[in-house]
Amino acid sequence: MASEVTTSTPGASLEEFILRVPKAELHVHLEGCIEPEMMFRLAARNGVPLRWSDPDELRAAYRFTGLASFLDLYFAGCRVLVQERDFYDVTLDYLRHAHGDGVTHAEVFIGPQSFTERGVPLDALMQGVFHALRDAARELGISGGLLISVHRHRTEADAMAVLESVAPWAVVGIGMGGAERGNPPSKFQRFFAACRDRGFRTTVHAGEEGPAAYVREALELLQVDRIDHGNACLDDPALVQELAERSVPLTVCPLSNVRLQVVPSLDDHPLRRMLEAGLRVTLNSDDPPYFGGYVAENYRQCARSLNLTADEIALLARNSFLGSFLPDAEVARSVAAVDACLAEWRASTG
Repeated sequence: MASEVTTSTPGASLEEFILRVPKAELHVHLEGCIEPEMMFRLAARNGVPLRWSDPDELRAAYRFTGLASFLDLYFAGCRVLVQERDFYDVTLDYLRHAHGDGVTHAEVFIGPQSFTERGVPLDALMQGVFHALRDAARELGISGGLLISVHRHRTEADAMAVLESVAPWAVVGIGMGGAERGNPPSKFQRFFAACRDRGFRTTVHAGEEGPAAYVREALELLQVDRIDHGNACLDDPALVQELAERSVPLTVCPLSNVRLQVVPSLDDHPLRRMLEAGLRVTLNSDDPPYFGGYVAENYRQCARSLNLTADEIALLARNSFLGSFLPDAEVARSVAAVDACLAEWRASTG
C-alpha cells in the first residue's frame, strides 16, 4: 500500500505543499538514476573504465544537443551496472530520493537489453530491483512496481524475446523507449498485442521528438494504457480531444524536455496548454541526475515558470495516481490523501 503524506506546518509555502502532497511517479528510468558519485563507485567495484576523470567532469558532460547525444552518455553509464548489488543500490537510491520528494508510489522502468547483451544475467537485474522495491516498501512505506522497457531501435523479434524472458516475473507493465525517429510505434504492433494478450499493462514513449502521428499510432495501433511524454499531441486537435475524452494519462517530463531541447525553456513548455485542454497530465523526472532534478524539482520549476496554483499542483498529483497501474481501491485512497493535503494546506495558509 502506498503511504500517505500530509502537511501540518502553519503558513506552509507553495513549495512546501509541493514537497508534502502525496504523488506518484510514473516515468523514471533506473539506468538514468545513477548519480555521478555512484557511477564512479560502481565503476570501481566492477572494474569498468569510464571516459570521465571524476564526477565533476561527468556532470559537465550533461550538455545535450538532443535525445541522441543524451542516449550516447546514458548507454555508456549503463555499463557500470553488472551485479545484483548494483541494481539494488541504484534502485534503492532512487526510491530514497523519491520518498523525500513526497512520492508514495513509483513505477520505474528498466531496459534489460542494455545489460543482457553484455552477458549480465537477467536474474541479477531482476533480483536487485525487486529486493530494493521490497526493502523500500518496508523501510520507507513507498510502494513500487517495475516496468520493463524494450528498445525501439531494435527489432520486434528482439522485443518478443524480452517479453518471453520476463514472463515469470511480477512486473506491472511493459513499455518502449529510445530514439523515436525512424522507429514509429507501428513497428511494434504485434509485440504490444502480445503484451496485452499476456495481461500486461502497456505504455510507450511517443511524441517527444516524434510527431503527433506517433501518439496516434500508439493510441490506435498499440492500444496502450498510457503515453510517455506525448507533448506533440497538441499539433493534432482531434487527437487532443480523443486523449482528453478517454482520460489517457500522459507522463510529461518538463526538465527532461528542456535539457533535450524539445522545448527552449520551461516558460515555453506546453504543460499549461495540456492542462487547459483537459488532458490527464502527470509530472515526472525521466532521468533525474542527467536532467537537473527529481520529481519535486519538476513540480517546483514548473510552478515558478508557469505560475501553477495549489489547485493545479493538486490536480497533477491526483492525475499521477489516476494514471498509475495501482488497484482501484489504492488509487481512490491516494486521491483522497491528495485532497486532504490540499484542504489542510488551504487551512494553514488562511
